Parts: sequence; structure tokens; C-alpha cells
Amino acid sequence: MRQLAVFSGKGGTGKTTLVATFTHLAGQAVAVDCDVDAANLAILLPGEDEPPRDFFAGEKAVIAADKCIGCGRCARVCRFDAIERAARTYKVLPLFCEGCHACDPACPTDAITYTPNKAGVWTRRRREGGWLIHAELGVAQDNSGKLVAHVREQARLTAREAGIDLILVDGPPGIGCPAHAAMGDLSAALIVTEPSVSGEHDLIRFLDTAARFEVHPAVVVNKWDLSPELTERIEAMCAERGVPVLGRVPFDAAVPRLLTQGRLPLEAPASPETISALRAIWERFSALD
Repeated sequence: MRQLAVFSGKGGTGKTTLVATFTHLAGQAVAVDCDVDAANLAILLPGEDEPPRDFFAGEKAVIAADKCIGCGRCARVCRFDAIERAARTYKVLPLFCEGCHACDPACPTDAITYTPNKAGVWTRRRREGGWLIHAELGVAQDNSGKLVAHVREQARLTAREAGIDLILVDGPPGIGCPAHAAMGDLSAALIVTEPSVSGEHDLIRFLDTAARFEVHPAVVVNKWDLSPELTERIEAMCAERGVPVLGRVPFDAAVPRLLTQGRLPLEAPASPETISALRAIWERFSALD
């Protein structure tokens, strides 16, 4: 089973558009949206969702009012201000609780227990040519790395069940915990960047992070013609590091118009140069070991 992932140093570089395009060109594939903080791959890959399933990670403290004697010891040891007085007893504020288990040893009446924390939801979408696995992290939740790992595992299970040997991963932007969870066990990785100072800086940070995970990525420069000079500088930097550049995608004002209609930039009014570049990049990316 091959797993190909697309990453970016920041959001808005065209990562999701590339993954949706690659999924269409691949024919049979399981796509997985690992940007669980702002998942939007489903907009470009229509299909029918199964009922959503809860994802649990971590715990939340609960104080039994009939056991609480109102001594306040739990509130004094809580470093997150997650426990407040309620009349003669105390209660836990779930949005503040980190489930750190510091409060229950302080309680003299064993009034504190823990419940599983619902951190988000995930689902599978049956689509033409395969499946899409996507998820949504809950409000004020910090278990995005665990949710990314979960949807990736579900993508692997779905691919095995369906007899599909290709998984396409829409990686989360940046270099934080969600990106780390998306980097493991990949056949190939592609980083999308833009010809700007910030784009170059973000690319360097990602290349350094990928090296620590022993991921050997390739690069594509989106909107390269907005600054040919910076594009050449980025490509020269990649050459120095031994990172292959699989292609350039030109700026095309028709692309956002197509995306707002839920259409991929593989047809008019996208320019022939854009369509040709995307198809060529997919051929090179899919051939990587």
C-alpha cells in the first residue's frame, strides 16, 4: 500500500487543491484530510458521508456534589483554573480541565472521578473511485495529533477493506504536532510553497523538520510566475539540499473561481499551462519511491 502526502509550511498555498486534483487523476484512491483543525478537502471530493463517529482523547475531571465537602483543596492545586466554587461545593469547568489528575489526590473524600473526553468527530465518505476520511476537532481541544493518527489508521483500514493500494494524505499546514502525526510511514511527500520570503522561510522550516523524521520530500512551487527570481532562489536552495523540484504551477485567476464552484482546475477556464503543469506534477509525484 502506497501513502503519498502533500504538506505546506502554512495554510493557503494550494495543498488541498493539489490533493483533490491528484485524487481525481489517480482514479482509485483513499483520500484522508489530516487538517483536522480546518478540514475542507470534502468540498472538492463530493460523495455520501456515513454517520459521524465520536473521537475520544484524554479525560475530564468531574466532582460529585454529594461527596464534596467544599474544602477547596482541589481548586488550590489546579494550575489551569478549571475548578470553581458552586454554592457550598466545587465544580469543574470542562473547557479548562486538562485531565492532569492533580486534583483527585488532594480530595479527602474521593469526590473526583474522570470521564472520557470527546475531542472531535470523524467520518468516511463514499465517493466515485474510492473513499474520503475526514474529521473535525472539537472546540478548545488540543488532541489534533491523536485525531490525525486516528484518521490515518482509518484510511489504512478502509483501503485494505476496499482493496485499494493508494492513500493520498492532505497534510496539516505547519510543522507542529499534527504534521508530525501525518509524516510517519509515507511512501513519498510533496511540499507546496510559494515564491515569497515567508514561503521560502516556511519551506526551509519544513525541510528541516522532515529531515528529523527521515522523510525525503519533493517540492512544487505554486504561482511561480509572481516572482520568477524568488522561484529560482527556492529551486537553487532545494538543489543544494538534494531536494527534487517536481514542477511549477503558474498563477491562474480562474483557479479560485473553479474552486468556489466545487470544480477542479483540470478544465477550462483554467489555462492549458495550469492543467498541463498539474498533470505533469502528478505523474512525477506518483512515480516517486
